[in-house]
Amino acid sequence: MNTNSDLFDDVITQNAEIHQQILQDVYLLKGFALTYEETILADLATVINQAPLRHMTTKMGFKLSAAMTSCGDLGWVSSRKGYSYNALDPETEKPWPVMPASFTQLAQLAASLAGFDNFKPDACLINQYKVGASMGLHQDKDELDFSQPIVSVSLGIQAIFLFGGMLRNDKPTKISLMHGDIVVWGNDARLNYHGIMPLKLNINDAFGAFRFNLTFRKAA
Repeated sequence: MNTNSDLFDDVITQNAEIHQQILQDVYLLKGFALTYEETILADLATVINQAPLRHMTTKMGFKLSAAMTSCGDLGWVSSRKGYSYNALDPETEKPWPVMPASFTQLAQLAASLAGFDNFKPDACLINQYKVGASMGLHQDKDELDFSQPIVSVSLGIQAIFLFGGMLRNDKPTKISLMHGDIVVWGNDARLNYHGIMPLKLNINDAFGAFRFNLTFRKAA
């Protein structure tokens, strides 16, 4: 049986040609997370048990439609005070769960396949979407290091990912994401606007009528 240390030892060699560049500095890795799906799903359940999902509030006072939690050295927090990364979960005042080794290795391998070597994620934002939930166009700009890419893992039902430009009103490209797909972006695309269209009813064997998204970032 593979251990955490050698879980992905041969994956880059075996999957060197699976990635496709869909936009400049934006890569889609179809089904890449399914390589070790069982381990990823078990570790996800453990993280959520330690730091339950919750609906955070925006600066404008609206509840986000996606439920969220985090793991890693830092967790992303949204409230009426603004957006930030914190070392402590504000609901428990304890550190966020340790990022599982399977998460770290998956993110690093996906980044490497997309041409971003030496990715060192210290935060994983976990979103749970139910049918009808969405995420408006936004930039990931609360991090301190924009030289590192974003690695976004899709689990569960299908979603339409919107990837726009540097301006909010730039027309976005629509990208269909299925269970196990990973999108990686960085360099000139690092601060592009992106979001998720409202989810349509569908069923996934592992998650039912839900979608989970794991977004890995180097925040500090």
